[in-house]
Amino acid sequence: MNMLYDSDSFVVVHMLADATPDSASEAATPAVPQLVRHGFEIVDKRSGKEVYLDGSWAEMFQQQILAWQRNTPTQEEVEDTLDGYVGLAQNPVIVH
Repeated sequence: MNMLYDSDSFVVVHMLADATPDSASEAATPAVPQLVRHGFEIVDKRSGKEVYLDGSWAEMFQQQILAWQRNTPTQEEVEDTLDGYVGLAQNPVIVH
């Protein structure tokens, strides 16, 4: 898990897939192909909701991050882009 962005309004975390199974569980279960996936969690601090992007959504968001790395955006540009994902945020943030 890597924190990518943290502001007064948003937090963006890159959730990395654990591609290294431990040897004890590997010996106990037969080898079954698993899809290694990663995703991004975007938390809207203003509404207290979060959205998890995976699959094609994560790939599109990854492209946005790469574009930001090439052309350093202003904080306002980043916030405007993240604000576009707020409509997808349905899950309340629960601290546990």
